[in-house]
Amino acid sequence: MTEGAGVRAGELPDDLTAAEAGMWQAFRNGSVYDLSSGDPVVDDPHGGHPWGEERTVRARIVCWLLLDGPPALAGRVSSLKLTGVLISGSLDLAGGTVVPYVEMRQCRFAQDVLLPEARFTTVRMVDCSVPRLEAARVQTEGDLHLPRCRFHRGIRLTDAQIGTDLMLNQAIVHRDRSGRSIAADGLTVGQDLQAELLESHGELSLRAATIGVSLSLRGARLANPYERLAFNAPQLTVERSLYLTPAGIGAQAMSGMTPARGTRIQRFACEGGIRLDDGRFGDAVDFEQARFTLTDDQELSLRRVQTPELRFLGERPARGRVVLSGAKIVNLMDRADAWPGPGRLHMGGFAYENLVPRGPFPLAERLDWVAAATAEYNPEPYERLAAVLRAGGEDEDAREVLLAKQRRHRESLPPAAKLWGYAQDWTVAYGYRPARAAVWMAVLWAAGSFAFAQAGHPPLKRGEHPEWNPTLFTLDLLLPVIDLGQVGFWQLRGGWQWLATAMILLGWILATTVAAGATRLLRRN
Repeated sequence: MTEGAGVRAGELPDDLTAAEAGMWQAFRNGSVYDLSSGDPVVDDPHGGHPWGEERTVRARIVCWLLLDGPPALAGRVSSLKLTGVLISGSLDLAGGTVVPYVEMRQCRFAQDVLLPEARFTTVRMVDCSVPRLEAARVQTEGDLHLPRCRFHRGIRLTDAQIGTDLMLNQAIVHRDRSGRSIAADGLTVGQDLQAELLESHGELSLRAATIGVSLSLRGARLANPYERLAFNAPQLTVERSLYLTPAGIGAQAMSGMTPARGTRIQRFACEGGIRLDDGRFGDAVDFEQARFTLTDDQELSLRRVQTPELRFLGERPARGRVVLSGAKIVNLMDRADAWPGPGRLHMGGFAYENLVPRGPFPLAERLDWVAAATAEYNPEPYERLAAVLRAGGEDEDAREVLLAKQRRHRESLPPAAKLWGYAQDWTVAYGYRPARAAVWMAVLWAAGSFAFAQAGHPPLKRGEHPEWNPTLFTLDLLLPVIDLGQVGFWQLRGGWQWLATAMILLGWILATTVAAGATRLLRRN
């Protein structure tokens, strides 16, 4: 009989093997076609135990069923549900439209699965062994589920459009010839992309991808140590949150939930660089307990990221760089021991509105955090931190930050300006501690008064001088503008003349530093 006529009539084609005939009938019935033996070792699709002809169907017959299969039996809905089946040949559905529901569990594919530009309702491949999934521009109305599958030469989902969820939980994906494990640039997912406990050996690429709800890489392990990036996702848009956090392991662990107390957990771990430049995240980017293993040339890059909350709560990377240049955050939740040291943190143009430290984060360590991000003097991180502290009502801490900024600036000045800076610091702390000037003035006034009380002081002109008062005389020397009518009437010789000159100079230094500090405060306000 001809294939088309037979299919339309619902008859069984003549050239099917016994396994294929059973699959054909199960398709019309909408039932699960299970060829597993019941022995877990034999049935392991990733093991080395061979599967014979009794468990083998040709990919051509599978494509025939999905693209132009027989009608369903009365009262049934046709669907392809396979368990423990070996599919020989290349499953090629490129450009096709597949209406039936597709679900394959613990199946082996002898060759690549080719789905570029195909259209599906829902596809579920669970715990299958696949050489490679080629699915660029594939479209699904519902889910694309690939949990616990192993892909030996990568996955390609470039410009794919997934109607609801994309699931890659516990999948193991090895690199393709270009070094990528998952190439999903331009991917669109209507709801969640779940890749919890994923193992990626190569570059996971999600450039310009759009996720409708959340992207979860809880407990995932990304490894690409010999290349620059293990996770490459610039211009990524996630409507809610990106989770690079721990995942629970075991029966009591629930996907997408915070692991319950006592649950064994696996942290998110990345061996290789991460690039999230220009990303947009509607709720948060969460690095809780994340572990980064970087080389000196690799970095965790968050350039120009925008999100209401950044939870930088992972382990401090021993090497590599953390880059937040141009990022815009509302709430920065962090720990003191999460940030890298000097020269490995870059925050030029990093804007945040609130600091929410997790655990102790004293001001001295916060200043070290800013200093670590400025190998060369840059006032911006200090001014940003001071503004945030002042907005939170911590005015004293804000002044300490601005004082630290001036001291850092001083180290970049030439010697003469540096000396003047030290004078301002010792006297009035650059204007941020104005009470210190009064203390210096009181000390000099008292010391001068005591000294000049012992001085010889013959008048310049007899009968034309006020009464000698060492206290007013000292004060007249120290005040550079105000004339108290004491100086200019007495002769001071030797060391007393030098002491008077020193008092005049010290008075001018105090007055100038107070004026400079006042000007700085007024300009800031």
